[in-house]
Amino acid sequence: MASQAAYAVEKAIGHDTEHIKQDVSSYSGNDGDSSETMLALVWKGKQKVAVETVPKPKILEDDDVILKVTGTTVCGSDLHLLHGAVLQMKPGDILGHEFCGVVEQVGPGVKKVKPGKRYVASFQIACGNCFFCKQKLSSQCEMTNSNTTTKAMYGGRTAGIFGYSHLTGGFAGGQAEYVRVPLGDVNLLEIPDDVPDEKALYLSDVLPTAYNAVKDTAVYPGDSVAIFGAGPIGQMAGWYALKEGAKKIIFVDTHPRLDFVEGRWPADEKDKLVLVDFKTLSFGVTNKETVVSKLKELTDGRGPDVAIECAAGEYAKGWMHWLEMATGAETDTSEILNEMIEGVRNYGRAGITGVYVGYTNHFNIGSLMQRGIRLIGNGQAPVHKYWEELLDRIRKGDLDPGQMVSHRCRMEDLDKVYYKFDAKDDSMQKVFIETKHSFPRAAGTPELTKY
Repeated sequence: MASQAAYAVEKAIGHDTEHIKQDVSSYSGNDGDSSETMLALVWKGKQKVAVETVPKPKILEDDDVILKVTGTTVCGSDLHLLHGAVLQMKPGDILGHEFCGVVEQVGPGVKKVKPGKRYVASFQIACGNCFFCKQKLSSQCEMTNSNTTTKAMYGGRTAGIFGYSHLTGGFAGGQAEYVRVPLGDVNLLEIPDDVPDEKALYLSDVLPTAYNAVKDTAVYPGDSVAIFGAGPIGQMAGWYALKEGAKKIIFVDTHPRLDFVEGRWPADEKDKLVLVDFKTLSFGVTNKETVVSKLKELTDGRGPDVAIECAAGEYAKGWMHWLEMATGAETDTSEILNEMIEGVRNYGRAGITGVYVGYTNHFNIGSLMQRGIRLIGNGQAPVHKYWEELLDRIRKGDLDPGQMVSHRCRMEDLDKVYYKFDAKDDSMQKVFIETKHSFPRAAGTPELTKY
């Protein structure tokens, strides 16, 4: 398939100079400890993942940390791997980019991180010293991803990412009982005793990503904000926008996600919440009501001040984009982007946080230019810029990650969770995955569901 073929080409071409050991995606051969094993969720091919017994990781470089995973989860962006939309996957790759745990072992170069203490990992792997890392823009680290295809496709490097293809460095992920964390002193944040794993885990990705979407796109007091995608990222982006002083939050999605958000929305802010079910509306060139016309209707005929995309570019509405994506004529549909651009008011702002891999067709650049729309690529969120601030807000009680968490499941059932999450079964929103190393369930969090 295309994803595996792309990885074969990358291997043939070869990486730029590697600054840390990469393409360690399964701990096979000399990269793992064959005398000890663990459970891990591995990619088997398009639409297929499985929980398997694999070698346990070992220290490969002086700055490595081996973490016993006590909590992990499934992210909407993991579904792009399941669907085969992200390039350069190979069978056996260990997935997962959000995790926390207890340090079991550190390399001789590790100075700050201590064995036996709890830490949460950032989903991106940063060096801490390059141009971008010094500005806390950790997702754009120049030193941790030497993939030449990434550089050629995007015109510049991005950071390595745990469990997210060889396009992002080929690092084994944290949907496992153990994980190797390169540059541990930089990429692990200590968890205080008063914060349970069920809250700290989400500092890995979803909390900083949603916050970055709101901060980077810019939401001001009195703004009306349309959130495209009511999954965990969208839900939290709406909540953050509310905290920034937005007067109206419009969620564009369908059921059951709209129901979940409505059920968890602050009771004293219900008057600011509007739900739009896109499946009840038309799309494309039509005289019928569309998402765009509905947004105008809800905002004095002008459109919201801000639109934030929290869905992704692989979900085609019309047959043309479906066909073009199926035949490789494009990698991402522009339909949601066009709805955002056409939907916001003149000189409005549109931010893209959902994952887009490469190229799109039929993009309405005319509306963008003529109406002065600010289109902002929010990037993979720079976790290091925000995670200390967000941890402090959790400790003060100002931020409750539990509002988006719907399930607690076992590592042994993680492949089933992928399929249920993809199908939006059982009103699954955000999941806490426990391992054999996990601590007892924190009070007030979901009971364990077994599949």
